[in-house]
Amino acid sequence: MLQELVGAIVALVCVALVYTGMAARVVKQYERGVLFRLGRVAGEVRPPGLTLIIPFVDRLAKVNMQIVTLPIPAQEGITRDNVTVRVDAVVYFRVVDATSALVKVEDYKFAVSQMAQTSLRSIIGKSDLDDLLSNREQLNQGLELMIDSPAVGWGIQVDRVEIKDVSLPDTMKRSMARQAEADRERRARIINADAELQASKKLAEAAQQMSGTPAALQLRLLQTVMAVSAEKNSTLVLPIPVELLHFLERGNRPDTPPTEGTAHQTPEQPPKEITPEETTPNGDRTQAPDLYGAPGPEIGRHHLTPNPGGGSRSD
Repeated sequence: MLQELVGAIVALVCVALVYTGMAARVVKQYERGVLFRLGRVAGEVRPPGLTLIIPFVDRLAKVNMQIVTLPIPAQEGITRDNVTVRVDAVVYFRVVDATSALVKVEDYKFAVSQMAQTSLRSIIGKSDLDDLLSNREQLNQGLELMIDSPAVGWGIQVDRVEIKDVSLPDTMKRSMARQAEADRERRARIINADAELQASKKLAEAAQQMSGTPAALQLRLLQTVMAVSAEKNSTLVLPIPVELLHFLERGNRPDTPPTEGTAHQTPEQPPKEITPEETTPNGDRTQAPDLYGAPGPEIGRHHLTPNPGGGSRSD
């Protein structure tokens, strides 16, 4: 009798241990348990720790409450300005209602992934290429709202959406590179033209200052020669400005400048009149007196003999 009682107690303890092992469930800190009793949700969500269920009657489903990082596959689309691009993103979300996440949607991760891909393609079609490249913050906010709107009913909260990369065709990359190069060239020319304008103003002021003191021009020329000679060139080309020649010409003039208003000219001889030669009674020719009344010098006697070749010849 005693042996039968001991055996019954041992069997009961074994059954209790087996039942406890089948009924005991452990819910981790980052999880919540949803109890289904005969297919229906029973009671509240089970908190973290040890919980017991009825074996073969209850089923405990555990839901991860951590933030899930879900990458969105690259989606190819055409932007509003007719540019084909490939955009990939990442979604950060977490479950806030474990019961809704299990009951209202079959697979909440797959549902969020498909919604994110659809929303990303919609964002690509509504945006320009410049917005995708430079205005990502606004696009991220719009994409987050598009994904979060249906996910709220599933007990899911979208924390953040980020566009990771925008892939462009090679032809578009080359076009953008040429555009950037042309823009930089334009800015470089504008800066160079502005520098030339400022330099011309300073040179005009310097020229105006040097015009009052010609010696400054000579000193500046010597400084230029020294700067060029410092390069150790074999050939030195020295330009001489016209102003320097004028300066040297003024230095060679006499110290007594001509009076103002009078021209510095050499006296000219009055023109002489050409008169026919006069003949003396002896047959000699004399030069006509000049304009001052002095008789001309005696030329001498000349005899004319006929020339066989024509004309006359004087002996």
